[in-house]
Amino acid sequence: MDKMNDEFYMSLALDMAERAQGQTGINPVVGCVVVKDGAMIGLGTHLQRGTGHAEVHALNMAAGKAQGSTAYVTLEPCSHYGKTPPCSQRLIDEGVARVVVACEDPNPQVAGRGVAMLREQGIEVEVGLLRSRALRLNEKFIKYILTKQPFVTLKSASTLDGKLATRTGDSKWISNGQAREIVHTLRHRHQGIMVGVNTVIADNPSLTTRMEVPGLNPVRIVIDSTLRIPLDASVVSDKQAPTIVVTTESADPVKRAALTDAGVQIVVSGAGPRVDLQAAMMALGELEIGSILLEGGGTLNGAMLENGFVDRVILFFAPKIVGGGVAAPGTFDFPGVELMRDAITLEGLEVEVLGDNVCISGTPIR
Repeated sequence: MDKMNDEFYMSLALDMAERAQGQTGINPVVGCVVVKDGAMIGLGTHLQRGTGHAEVHALNMAAGKAQGSTAYVTLEPCSHYGKTPPCSQRLIDEGVARVVVACEDPNPQVAGRGVAMLREQGIEVEVGLLRSRALRLNEKFIKYILTKQPFVTLKSASTLDGKLATRTGDSKWISNGQAREIVHTLRHRHQGIMVGVNTVIADNPSLTTRMEVPGLNPVRIVIDSTLRIPLDASVVSDKQAPTIVVTTESADPVKRAALTDAGVQIVVSGAGPRVDLQAAMMALGELEIGSILLEGGGTLNGAMLENGFVDRVILFFAPKIVGGGVAAPGTFDFPGVELMRDAITLEGLEVEVLGDNVCISGTPIR
């Protein structure tokens, strides 16, 4: 049984924040618990960009009884006027006596100002409780707020010999049902989902979120340097979610106009012959897409990883071996390194067994 202390309440705040992943757009996920005289009197989670922050929801629940209380907040309370008033001021106005913060806000508009504002008013502030978990929870927000580029999670399912399909192109299904359920949760938790045009042509995927309960569909992003995408592809015609096609200046203007007429947004990145991925990441960031789930084939996976655009790797392995040599597509297709010491290495590894599948995830070391 968990003992009731600062860590207990902060864990609850983090649990609430985690449940809101995918709902807040480029905003962080934040949880808040208000405790007074040994009892929780307010709980709150930031649910949607432009709406009340976690502290506001928790203090509203406390209904004027927060005088002398302790507030546990997973991210430093804001101190500036944005789409909502500053939460630090609300904590001061409500008479909160102590604030426990998991981690500082990397947003330059906050960056310590919220904590300073509280301390100036005599409120006791402690920072750093469960910091690592809090930072991991908001890794997408942190990447975007500091670089204005999306956080990219590369997800792939392969056989034990690293193949995405057999030599005939058959790929259904490599992973099991448990793994596929997790993938749809990942789609819900990312603002965009990215594939290459070869995947669209070969599989005609819908790239939507399909779970037992309704989930959020990410914006569908297709990398297509010459606009080979069919006009009858599901991502063009089904209207289940917005679709962006990233192409080059040399792409056919007639096909571009046809896609635009079909409701597809065209983003031009580079003169050609290939899409300039760096320009593409910047452009997608400008469109306020703060996180992307990359479900590409070997070529796109390899290019994104080799160029340092991948922030997290999630690999599902099934106990299958298909062979096929170069005719069977692999997870990563790029020129590669000459020496093993130059291999791209993952750190912070996590391993999960999902029935007969194994999921390995980690962060590429830059």
